[in-house]
Amino acid sequence: MGLMDKINRTGSPAPSEPITEHTFHTESEEGISFDAQEGGQESGSSEEFSELRDRVHTYVAAQLAKQDSQKSDEEIAELIDESISELAGELPRKDRARVATEIMNEITGFGPLEMLLNDQSISEIMVNGPKQIYVERAGKLEKTGVVFQNDEHVRRIIDRIVSPLGRHIDDSTPMVDARLPDGSRVNAIIPPLSLCGPCITIRKFSSTPLTIKNLISFNSLSQNMARFLEAAVKGKLNILVSGGTGSGKTTLLNVLSAFIPSNERIVTIEDAAELKLLQDHVVSLESRAANLEGTGMITIRDLVRNALRMRPDRIIVGEVRGGETLDMLQAMNTGHNGSITTAHANTPRDALLRMETMVMMAGMEFPVSAIRHQVAGALDLIVQQARLRDGTRKITSISEISGMEGDVITLQEIFRFQTDYYNESGKAVGRFISTGTRPKCADKMIDNGIAVDEKWFY
Repeated sequence: MGLMDKINRTGSPAPSEPITEHTFHTESEEGISFDAQEGGQESGSSEEFSELRDRVHTYVAAQLAKQDSQKSDEEIAELIDESISELAGELPRKDRARVATEIMNEITGFGPLEMLLNDQSISEIMVNGPKQIYVERAGKLEKTGVVFQNDEHVRRIIDRIVSPLGRHIDDSTPMVDARLPDGSRVNAIIPPLSLCGPCITIRKFSSTPLTIKNLISFNSLSQNMARFLEAAVKGKLNILVSGGTGSGKTTLLNVLSAFIPSNERIVTIEDAAELKLLQDHVVSLESRAANLEGTGMITIRDLVRNALRMRPDRIIVGEVRGGETLDMLQAMNTGHNGSITTAHANTPRDALLRMETMVMMAGMEFPVSAIRHQVAGALDLIVQQARLRDGTRKITSISEISGMEGDVITLQEIFRFQTDYYNESGKAVGRFISTGTRPKCADKMIDNGIAVDEKWFY
């Protein structure tokens, strides 16, 4: 099969080691790795290499255009192999493999992004125009040597991402949210809104969803916190996961959702479907942007309202950020116990203030005191997630909404992470502690048939 033995489903071999600012690695046909200089070019003949690759790419694209039938990846790879032999037979074997991989990525995959997407150590990809691509690895940003040819090249890849979802990006609609086939979240923005050229941000998600055991091994929470959260989900507490951007809210939401019993009907609502629930009875809903005529938009709020008519046992909203917060709180207050959602906030108290603000965005003239009573009656727990300065993600607080004192919602912290210091390597050194307070919601969990170990809290 020639090069297809080394080309995966998208034509890109998985990198054998992380991509750095000055070098990236590809496997040749013989399985050895070789270095390329920053920008994805070999030293000494970068322009010649690019011209040769583009010539072969143009030839292969022309051959495919002449043929009526749809070609499989294997057939395309064979055509690339034959074209390289015909047009660039003098190339060394390792360079032939590199040319074949890059062309395969352009034809069947996402071009220069394929190598980054296949690197499991990368959690986020940030394209700031064609010549500047950063990644996040272990919570830290790194610049890569991967580049696009020009702005048009980036635009083609954006179109390839959003077109299968029925979305588009152009001068009249210069922003778009989408997702990759594996569920990874994509945001793209182009000029005139972006002054540095087309930009792409991809939040990658693992093909295998993380479990609570993974989070414990990552030291994101303690054993007692994990047992308590499992009991809280099974005991049908309403939970808000709060945190800043990139703090791991969606990952934690997915982990918590895994505790929902398989005999319950779950409706998930998201802007871009990211959650990967393992239960059988799951209905996934996704919002929709307006079409070219500016009509047909379906918002998260529309979906929350519709979900109430679908006989859900649990409603899971990927993130509340507007008027849908009111509908979500009303659902929690009217029998849909055990619902979970996320919101952006830096502390549990900030999360409550944001909930108030977002309810006001629904356009209803509620007094603040009424909103606060509704929030206090709907939510049971706020789980605060944070990304520390060393790049690690931790649950820094689990707080119970214990009621109202006058017009103020009262919070009782149950667990927290206490940072003692940062060591010489810049790593946070601390410990998870319980505050010694038994939460009122423990009685609710017991009433729902879930065992509660009093040792968790002391």
